[in-house]
Amino acid sequence: MATWEFKGRELVNCSCDYGCNCQFNGLPDKGYCYAVAGIQIDQGHHGGTRLDGLRVAAIFKWPGPIHEGHGEALAFLETRANDDQRNALLRIMTGQDTDPFATMFAVFASTIETMHPPVFADIAFDLDVEGRRGHMKIDGYVEMTGEPIRSKVTGAETRAQIVLPNGFEYEVADIGSASSVTTGPMPLELRDSYGQFANIHLNSHGVVRA
Repeated sequence: MATWEFKGRELVNCSCDYGCNCQFNGLPDKGYCYAVAGIQIDQGHHGGTRLDGLRVAAIFKWPGPIHEGHGEALAFLETRANDDQRNALLRIMTGQDTDPFATMFAVFASTIETMHPPVFADIAFDLDVEGRRGHMKIDGYVEMTGEPIRSKVTGAETRAQIVLPNGFEYEVADIGSASSVTTGPMPLELRDSYGQFANIHLNSHGVVRA
């Protein structure tokens, strides 16, 4: 098994209301789980292959709770990644070279029934985790926007976090509001639903804890 590690930032938008029951071992509030995710790798490697500055994204659909399986997924990798980098990123994203269930990649991969061929495209991605703002665009496939949650009374920005000391994706995530529209083989539309902004540090064995 090749070893890998990276530090980066992620924006995730799913179909649940703010908070996302899945984060608390609950069931999705719509009965199904649809999600769009983007990750900026700031620094990382897979074996001897550097991954610094690369971006990946994915669309997921599960007809019920994630743990019941029958999921569908489509992965996106940047065109500027070379062949070694593409192979490394695909191995990470599909849960390979990873201890069983140690990361969200390995957990999600175990639930996917339909994996579409990966798409190599330009990924425009701008993300400020602290400010709870982000935008990702993949022409012809994805547009996702994240922003802070706002008070229903005053319109002021409000801040909430989820802390998972033993999680498989992050230790702390800021929660915001996000919207996504996707086209292509996995069309979906999410409006003002759960947005997750997180700094992530992962390796072959799971979350690297501070």
